[in-house]
Amino acid sequence: MSDVTSNTVESDKTIISFENLSKRYEKKGQTFVALDNVTFKVNKGDVYGLIGFSGAGKSTLLRMVNALETPTEGKVFVKGIDLTTLKEGQLREVRKDIGMIFQEFNLLETKTVFDNIAIPLVLRHENKQKIKSRVEELLKFVGLEDKAKALPGELSGGQKQRVGIARALATEPEILLCDEATSALDPDTTESILNLLARVNKELNVTILFVTHTIRVVQKLCNKVAILEHGKLVENGSVIDVFSKPKSTIAKRFVETVIPSKIPESIVTELKKYEGNYKVIRIFFHAEHATDDVIWQINAKLGVHTNVMFASVTELQGRVLSIITLQLTGNEEDFKKVGDYINSHGIAFEEVPV
Repeated sequence: MSDVTSNTVESDKTIISFENLSKRYEKKGQTFVALDNVTFKVNKGDVYGLIGFSGAGKSTLLRMVNALETPTEGKVFVKGIDLTTLKEGQLREVRKDIGMIFQEFNLLETKTVFDNIAIPLVLRHENKQKIKSRVEELLKFVGLEDKAKALPGELSGGQKQRVGIARALATEPEILLCDEATSALDPDTTESILNLLARVNKELNVTILFVTHTIRVVQKLCNKVAILEHGKLVENGSVIDVFSKPKSTIAKRFVETVIPSKIPESIVTELKKYEGNYKVIRIFFHAEHATDDVIWQINAKLGVHTNVMFASVTELQGRVLSIITLQLTGNEEDFKKVGDYINSHGIAFEEVPV
């Protein structure tokens, strides 16, 4: 990229930066807002999930990274380079570091698996030996060594997506953009593709942006997540933080589908019949917290009676998150002691209205 110069000073860790990004379309005299003042950064090595319902602006944001979409306002930086200032020839240089895979695979049906993977290398006028070596390396990486001469019509959906991933990796990009890359696949095949992408991230050190409307994909693959609604960034951060205590209504709706935390109605009905003085709290335990010990201490050392009403356990990024809903019986002083004790151990909790 000798002809492209950096137009900003970025952190060594930052590889993609969106700054006050907005995108508006004019259609039949009306203005449609696809993105509205979006700002956040993606660090090298992240697997960053972009999630939201249809029309949230996810795919528009993704396409900003390789300048297939241009912002109405704001800036997009890739490796410290302001894409909004570049000419077409300079953009081509930047795009060499960016691969992309799609929901519908986008394979050429009349070309073999080998030739489909080779397309980016052919377009770069690489010599035949280098193309052969690189394609064979990628076929092995994605587990399709025996499909080199097959046509796309002879492959399953999962195999087609593996070809798409191999093709996207042909030029050894630093960034991989995934636009609903598992939406057309069944659950088992989705799992295998997500495992492959995890290998791409860890073994090849490729930063991944993954657009999805499925929170389970984020749970399985991503370490960071950005939640979009009507073009606005409503919440973002580490998956463990957002899943532990989602703040926005939409985040709570997504997270609830994979980490149920609502108290069942039958238990709520019984609670309302309870005549003693009580509070209900929800405690968020991570793997490093001694769950049993905390609850035992509340009972034995603080003398406050507890009743476990509801619990869920989920694994996120190799860490266990346990959410336990407790009924505390006592007076206001007891409740304060419990809150102080939990806070002193660096454990998050919240009171649950019943």
